[in-house]
Order: sequence, then structure tokens, then C-alpha cells
Amino acid sequence: MPTGNAHERTIVVDGDACPVKAEIAETARMHRTPVIMVSSYDHRLEAQPGVQVVQVDSSNQSVDLYIVNHIAKGDIVITQDFGLACIAIGKGAVVLSNRGEAYTDDNIDYLMERRHESAKKRRSGGRTKGPKAMNQSDRERFQQKLTKVLLGMQEKDDI
Repeated sequence: MPTGNAHERTIVVDGDACPVKAEIAETARMHRTPVIMVSSYDHRLEAQPGVQVVQVDSSNQSVDLYIVNHIAKGDIVITQDFGLACIAIGKGAVVLSNRGEAYTDDNIDYLMERRHESAKKRRSGGRTKGPKAMNQSDRERFQQKLTKVLLGMQEKDDI
């Protein structure tokens, strides 16, 4: 994370339920970008070259709070949590879902509203569909999107 005035762009991962950890690590290594995987103590993650693991207590929002307090403008945040995505966007981070969908100012309000409507439906006894299971094609699409984001950011840095 930031040290002094210089900040190295970092990929920060909401690691508790992230199904593309291996793809993130591989892509980050190819682009020489450090990764921080943040998870609760309930999830066992192993550090590897270029990937730092930070474990926090298992209370409800500990992972999100750690991420929010440690990201900087220009970091890349990987999460499927719309609330965390909204805050990260506000801090100037690029935010991707674990399926490679970019969360932006243009779509986050709609996604938050959709989540709210689904929660209301479930509270009233209704049922909602969850996400489909990840497959290899989803993983490849995610990796392509992350690569595209990293290349785009590197091009801006070179200008």
C-alpha cells in the first residue's frame, strides 16, 4: 500500500468468495503489478510471489473496511460487493467484478437499486436467482478484462 508520497498501483482483492484468485495472481505477475488478497481468518489463503495475504477478523464488514482504508486512486479493486464497489469508485479506484464486469459511476446506482429490490423480494418471501456457476469461459473472460484494464492503465502512465 502507499508508502510516503509514491504509490504503486495495486490490485486489491475482496478474497473471501473470489473464485478467480489464481487468474488474478497470474495476470498480475505478467504485468508486474502487486496484489493484496484480503480475507477473514475463516478463509485460508496462501501468499505467493507478488501476492500479499492480509487476514482480518471475521466480523461482518472487516474485509470491506480494510480495503476501503487501504486503497488509493488508481488501484484496481476486485469484488462482487456493490457497496464496497461504490466506495472504491468514489476513492478513484477501478473496480471489477469477479466476472470482469466494470463497476462505474454509470452503472453502480442501477446495480445497488437492483440489489435492494431483490432483498425486498426475498424479505417478503419471494425467491431470486443467484449467479450462475463460474466456468472456464468466465475465468478467461475475467482474465482478458483484467489484462485490458492493466494495459490501458500502463498506456496512460507512459504518456
